[in-house]
Amino acid sequence: MSIGARAARSRALAVLRIRGRAVAVAILPAAVAVVLFAGGNTGHMRGPGWDTARTAALAVALVVGVVALGVAAVIARARPALSPTVEIPESAAPDLYRLVRELADRLGVPAPSALALTPDCDSWLEDRTHRAHRPLRAVRPPAGPDPDRDRPPEAPVLVIGSPFLWWMRVAELRALLAPVVAGTASAAQPDIAGARRFVRGLDAAVALGTRPAGTAWSAGAVASQAPARAGTGRSGTGWIRLLRGLLGLPRVLVLGFVARVARLLLRACRTHAAEMERGVAAAASERAQDVDYGLRIVAQEQVGLAYAGWDRLLTRVALPAWRMGRWPARLDAGVVSALTELSRRDRLAEGFATRLGERPACDLLEEPGAMDEAASLLAARLFHGGPAAPGPDWSPVDWRQYPEEVVDRKWRTEAARLHRVLDEQKAAPAAGPTLERVLTRLTGPGPEAGDRLAEGIGAAVAREEADRTARSGAPGDRSGPGAVEAPHGWGADPLPLFPLQPPRTGRELLADHVTAMVCCAAVDTAGARPGLDWLDGPALLFHGERRADLASRVLTLTEDGDPGPLRAWLAANGIRTEKPVRLV
Repeated sequence: MSIGARAARSRALAVLRIRGRAVAVAILPAAVAVVLFAGGNTGHMRGPGWDTARTAALAVALVVGVVALGVAAVIARARPALSPTVEIPESAAPDLYRLVRELADRLGVPAPSALALTPDCDSWLEDRTHRAHRPLRAVRPPAGPDPDRDRPPEAPVLVIGSPFLWWMRVAELRALLAPVVAGTASAAQPDIAGARRFVRGLDAAVALGTRPAGTAWSAGAVASQAPARAGTGRSGTGWIRLLRGLLGLPRVLVLGFVARVARLLLRACRTHAAEMERGVAAAASERAQDVDYGLRIVAQEQVGLAYAGWDRLLTRVALPAWRMGRWPARLDAGVVSALTELSRRDRLAEGFATRLGERPACDLLEEPGAMDEAASLLAARLFHGGPAAPGPDWSPVDWRQYPEEVVDRKWRTEAARLHRVLDEQKAAPAAGPTLERVLTRLTGPGPEAGDRLAEGIGAAVAREEADRTARSGAPGDRSGPGAVEAPHGWGADPLPLFPLQPPRTGRELLADHVTAMVCCAAVDTAGARPGLDWLDGPALLFHGERRADLASRVLTLTEDGDPGPLRAWLAANGIRTEKPVRLV
């Protein structure tokens, strides 16, 4: 047994000892009552005082026993967190399953029970064997052994970051997954598996008391960061009802008590659990050290590059589309273009693009496009809070149509909103929606005009978002007819689960809207075109070349009221400020 494995098992035993101490504390009143009754039966503890003590001990033992059983049942049956993923059936990726199984055989560990994709740059093993995650059987056999009880424990599910499949080559992916797959050996160790189940149960029980009834967030430091539906189905609520009935307490107090006990135990075993996971990781790394070691170094370099490109693609490219009610259906394919562009621009990434001649890992999938589309929809749901399925106001967009259907529409929608606000504030009339009207409004000393315009745009954006929420049902509002429901295991927490950016300020919105107006004028009067920059998102193209020098001039106008630099830029590019532009 390696040093890491011994350390992990030692810490797992420490966690289990904490569980044992908790059980000992729970049965202590019952043990005292047994001693008192035994003393009375043997004639050593007789008299009114001993009778009173026996009655009190019995009452305390019954109450503590029922409460302890209820808390233990809730902890054991509370639904642990499940990470939102796209499941990969073996029929959809036989080559990928074969690669993982061959890797497991090479490492001498159990193969993962299934594979799944996550729209993030990470990979991990996830235990999905908890009884709360199994489907309910319609009819239980009247007699005989329980098949669930006799079933051997399943290996964890291997969750793979979808950007890795498209950016990495097959050999690099195998090297990257080697230490992750090696972790199945520790997952099969009984002490470690028992300690993990205990910690996950505590984590889910804590979530019961920290979220509204029927929902739960994973609260522990060791468990997954995804939400869990811990208050529905087979998650211990029957015991909660029993405790409420026996103690006559409101649900919130019972949930709070259970969560407080679970939090106390979680705090006691938190350090041991964290050290156990470190030991597991060390043991997996030691086991995988001799498997594709050189390629692992290259793969780790690709992880950092993939993370940088993926983050830019989401925040600069996908987010503007999501805000327009469109979701790019090929995000993982787009990350290849983004990372290739990053390799071209960044001196530190030189040479990485030359790997693209080798076989990509996405070739291990039977239908890469379908998997990419499913992962892209999940990414929109996680990071933006979009609906779970396409609809009239939530439709996919291809990268070839992105400039016209997202960029141009975004600019014209924002320009139209800008002029509506100008109309509401009774700005100087103009012959149609012209750029000159905007420049005149923002020109002058003092920030008062800009502040009023920024405030008006912020209010208009808030009203439109509220109207859109009322029409379709907000992700966090479960009462509307079109309310967004999270898939099984996610819980009912408001989406997005991981928002990419904080809300924009009024000044940021003002700069965006003025930039959109300038771009509309450039397209309508100077022959410019909307474009897509893989790293920076919507782009204004003159003769096929991106112009990146507009933002600073717009900020000079909106922040300082000085139109000089922007007017000079407009004149140099032949943009007519007095001509009306086409709005949405």
